Amino acid sequence: MDYRERYRLWMESPVIDKATKEELAAIAHDEKELEDRFYKDLEFGTGGLRGIIGAGSNRMNKYTVGRATQGLANYIKKQGPQAMNRGVVIAYDSRRMSKEFALETALVLNANGIKTYLYDELQPTPVLSFSVRELGAIAGVVITASHNPPAYNGYKVYWEDGGQVPPSRSEEIIKEVYAVERFEDIKTITREEAEARGLFHIIGENVLSRYIERVKQLCINKELVKEVGKELKIVYTPLHGTGNKPVRRVLGELGFKNVIVVPEQELPDPEFRTVKYPNPEEPEAFALAIELAKKHDADIIIGTDPDSDRLGVVVKDKEGKYVVLTGNQLGALLVNYVLGSLQRAGKLPSNGAVIKTIVTSEMGREIAKSYGIETVDTYTGFKFIGEKIKEFEETGDKVFLFGYEESYGYLAGDFVRDKDGIIASMLACEMAAYYKSRGMTLYDGLVELWKRFGYYHETQKSVYLEGKEGMERIKAIMEDFRANPPLDVGGVRVTVIKDYKDLKAYHVDEGKVLPIAMSQPSDVLRYTLADGSWFAVRPSGTEPKIKFYFSTVGKSLKDAEDKMDRLVDGVMARAK
Repeated sequence: MDYRERYRLWMESPVIDKATKEELAAIAHDEKELEDRFYKDLEFGTGGLRGIIGAGSNRMNKYTVGRATQGLANYIKKQGPQAMNRGVVIAYDSRRMSKEFALETALVLNANGIKTYLYDELQPTPVLSFSVRELGAIAGVVITASHNPPAYNGYKVYWEDGGQVPPSRSEEIIKEVYAVERFEDIKTITREEAEARGLFHIIGENVLSRYIERVKQLCINKELVKEVGKELKIVYTPLHGTGNKPVRRVLGELGFKNVIVVPEQELPDPEFRTVKYPNPEEPEAFALAIELAKKHDADIIIGTDPDSDRLGVVVKDKEGKYVVLTGNQLGALLVNYVLGSLQRAGKLPSNGAVIKTIVTSEMGREIAKSYGIETVDTYTGFKFIGEKIKEFEETGDKVFLFGYEESYGYLAGDFVRDKDGIIASMLACEMAAYYKSRGMTLYDGLVELWKRFGYYHETQKSVYLEGKEGMERIKAIMEDFRANPPLDVGGVRVTVIKDYKDLKAYHVDEGKVLPIAMSQPSDVLRYTLADGSWFAVRPSGTEPKIKFYFSTVGKSLKDAEDKMDRLVDGVMARAK
């Protein structure tokens, strides 16, 4: 079916409302816009939906949300009456249409006889993960596009363990979603009818309070926090998102008394007017926070993204300048702090494990090794870390201690199965208090680690390629790297090529091909160079872009940076 035919079906459907048809009529003669909105159905990927808000089959709207939910409902119904009665937890963030999409999700599920538990105000994604487990629900849905631009929204599905649906189950749900071919097949009822049938429930304050208590229990050195927390000056920005209340509540109840919130970014704003992107990975997102920190001489700046699953941290360097830590740097610091604190308390288990992704720095592995702790690798995406935690829980072979990824996602504890910006905020501030008690800043702590384990330096580049042509270009770039693998980058030999699509590692110098021990394939390429540098290439699973990850290690920071310049230049020349 071509885009014109899809457009005609929407315009003629008796189910599509008048406002949607008027929006579509206004672009009837804009062929490029019509094609982009209708050349495909918005894909229900391994995590759910994500797309630009608007009318059309390739957009986020109540009809595409309804279709996804009907597919999910059909899958849950196949699990039996008990699963339907256990219900689905639903949460949403501060984006445009989030509340409306959340209600639509609940009512479609209710119309299918499935109970729902809906938060009546915006909540962080990790709270949704916790609530699924706490309420014994069969599944969860959170309406969020995380740190994407304001035009986007999304729909993420979680299963009963509190983790995002793994690929095996996701594939079954996707089949059910695509089997819903007509909007007439999407069931819905009114809220009043759903409440009368005992299917629609609002989640009370008690569930959130239980989450807050569990987070506070993860504080390793409460006495230190009580002593130093009164002095530590913290500037916090929720970037107009969901973290404002829970982050401040956790920090305040633990004893951090000097938490100064960036006033311009405190309240929810679906347009995110104060930033280009509401993403703590972007240094520009901290501009207002840094100005406020200078005014108050803050020890640390923390920032969470709109759904508060990511954390960014800014600290003072040796010259007193505020610098944004990378996700890898903060991850290394947290690995060292968590493992070191547990060891000092005599609570470090011999079978403990740290989990990281294949595109995350190797520095954390070296730190964990110094404590006798194993590091386990997973694919990019915290759902895979969540899967490993579940595996440890079921087998009892390993004890999960800490999980992280380069894209500012961190987790301790096992009561949440996704990255958690509230837990990470608490640990980062506790860690800052620890270094302050030693007369050091967090940056001093990072330098201490560099001197011990090597000067690791990481960066990444993203090439955004929107629309149908963009998807084809991304595919062509991946095919080119596979068909013509680089054997030399910036004068340094490539020694190992790992292709996670066919799960094979090509050891160039030795002429050997070895299997990669991962449970399923993924469209990722990773190249290791003779000097210990590496880079990886992968299409984003949630955004219209292809991502390049780079890592070097040197004898000094300048040495690592010089290596990085050569590595990035050599690789990106092929991506144009």
